[in-house]
Amino acid sequence: MSRTQPSTSAGTPTASDGARPEQGTGELVKQAAEQISELVRAELRLAVAEVKDKGRHAGVGAGLFGGAGLVAAYGMGALVTAVIAGLAVALPVWAAALIVAVVLLAVAGVLAVMGRKETTRAAPPTPEQAIAGARRDVAEVKERARR
Repeated sequence: MSRTQPSTSAGTPTASDGARPEQGTGELVKQAAEQISELVRAELRLAVAEVKDKGRHAGVGAGLFGGAGLVAAYGMGALVTAVIAGLAVALPVWAAALIVAVVLLAVAGVLAVMGRKETTRAAPPTPEQAIAGARRDVAEVKERARR
């Protein structure tokens, strides 16, 4: 069994067979604190890198969705033009364009009315049913506390 000898100077212990000397509790606590601190920093660096990577992917995805929307808008324009051209076979071009415009504006109007209706249902953004339930619960607790 190897035996360590006491340290001759601070920080440079001597061991008879080269084995690492036993450390005091204070030194072990200090090392644990340093290791935990480094572990936390490493985890934070990993989290930041992961968030940056996910943010980059989200940005690219949003850009691709935006591009898809733009191309879809051009496609709808081409489709509307095709409908006008198809109607122009039987009608003058201006009449075909007018018919298509009126239909598109009517659809837009219906969508706007539906959107307004849904928006008014969402305002104000307070959970009214949950608040009413909480008020009932508080009243019930107060009533039982009086008994």
